[in-house]
Amino acid sequence: MALTPYESVISMAIDNEIEAYDFYYALSQKNLDTGMKQIFDELAKEEKNHRDILTAFLRNPDKPLKFKSAPADFKVAESVELPPLTLDMKPVDAIALAMKKEEEAMKTYLAFAQESDSNEQKGVFEELAKMEQGHKTRLEEIYTNMAFPEVW
Repeated sequence: MALTPYESVISMAIDNEIEAYDFYYALSQKNLDTGMKQIFDELAKEEKNHRDILTAFLRNPDKPLKFKSAPADFKVAESVELPPLTLDMKPVDAIALAMKKEEEAMKTYLAFAQESDSNEQKGVFEELAKMEQGHKTRLEEIYTNMAFPEVW
């Protein structure tokens, strides 16, 4: 059975969550200090949870999709360059990369919401953008603490 364009976007979102989970999980298995391993493990679990939520939504689109709004958008990601993905990247660069990916996803969903003809679909895309913004905000806090420890 072929997916509708709308279902294809949700399926793409699921694939993105799986990709993010794989990235964070791989980082959680690296030889890092305990605190960093824990951060990447928590992020992996959150991405897996998002995948499960989106999969359930794809199976039952009548069930509302709701995420908490991020307390604020610090716009740190917008001021950071996207670091290249390497096997030996520093944890702070991995956080920067993840932060930029969450920013990209958030902007993509907001664009889908803006282009949507259906208020229902628009609402779903806005919820997906909130989900990504929540991760972006969390990663911005982690990045700021890692990249600028002298502030604290």
